[in-house]
Amino acid sequence: MTEIAFHFNLPDKTAYLCRLLRKAVAHGARVAVSGDQLLMTELDKALWSFSATDFVPHCLASSDSAIVNASPVVLGVDASAAPHHDVLLNLAEDVPAGFERFNRVIEVVGDGVQDRSMSRRRWKHYEDRGYSIVRHDLARKGAD
Repeated sequence: MTEIAFHFNLPDKTAYLCRLLRKAVAHGARVAVSGDQLLMTELDKALWSFSATDFVPHCLASSDSAIVNASPVVLGVDASAAPHHDVLLNLAEDVPAGFERFNRVIEVVGDGVQDRSMSRRRWKHYEDRGYSIVRHDLARKGAD
């Protein structure tokens, strides 16, 4: 069964996403990121500039198929057509169709009212279907 994790209470969601993707790639994970195009463009830019010493290899899902298949992080993925089924990082408002094909789904929730409200709907969706949910409250740990 797919492992579901929620990372929430993030004051700087984009910076956290960059660190999370850097950590995932360092551990050999392949990550498909789903979300709206504006957010994917913002994340793409942030991944190029968040650290002077680190690079997170990534591409947009609209890139050439050879690049998509070789990239450990693919941004803007339709989960049902992802190039792999390792980790799905969901930044969309809804539960992505096909999420159950992935080994892990990570939901990242900022501290905004709308973000929190939409995440509650996704949480309920997973919970109603019997998925156990791992909680990562970053307000308690600090956002690292």
